[in-house]
Amino acid sequence: MARDKSGHHELIMAAAWQEFLTYGFADASMRRIASSAGMSVSGLYKHFAGKEKMFAALVDPACQGLLDMFHLEADDREQFVGAGNLDALETGQDAKLAIAFIYDHLDAFRLIICKSQGTKYESFPHDLAVLEEKVTLSYMDTLKKQGVKLNEFNERELHLLTSANVNAVFQAVEHGFTREEAMHYADTLDRFFSSGWREFFGY
Repeated sequence: MARDKSGHHELIMAAAWQEFLTYGFADASMRRIASSAGMSVSGLYKHFAGKEKMFAALVDPACQGLLDMFHLEADDREQFVGAGNLDALETGQDAKLAIAFIYDHLDAFRLIICKSQGTKYESFPHDLAVLEEKVTLSYMDTLKKQGVKLNEFNERELHLLTSANVNAVFQAVEHGFTREEAMHYADTLDRFFSSGWREFFGY
């Protein structure tokens, strides 16, 4: 009779969540995960080639989901900006949308933000900020070509402010906010940065 591989996989994933959330990637043990899943270490390696692959299996869907949401919003906003609609630059709900998604996948983002040292995911907030900066510069370039008058701005300052904006969103996870606390904080962030960006760019 064939073994129930799906059952083994569920046990492994449950053990992996617990291990990584408790110890973080760097100190996680494949031996402890195997023991918790009721199998040998060699059996575990038949499912995952190593800790990196296992960690990725836990967090990749959440990372990709947030990036997909970002790209969808950016594409929609680009169309409005291309039509000269300045209001599209600030919906006033950017942090709300991001934090709602993050708290729908909270354990994955706890791993990404607090437990990913030693993996490619430890740079996820920075990578997202770089992407946000690139998209913002594209918006500004489009508006300038349309003859919209904007403030002159320092791109190095833009980089720092964008990084601050993105990292501020993830601080709710790092500081252990409940969902209710995080959504209240999201409203504060949206009001704070919406006014700030308008002042910075002058639109």
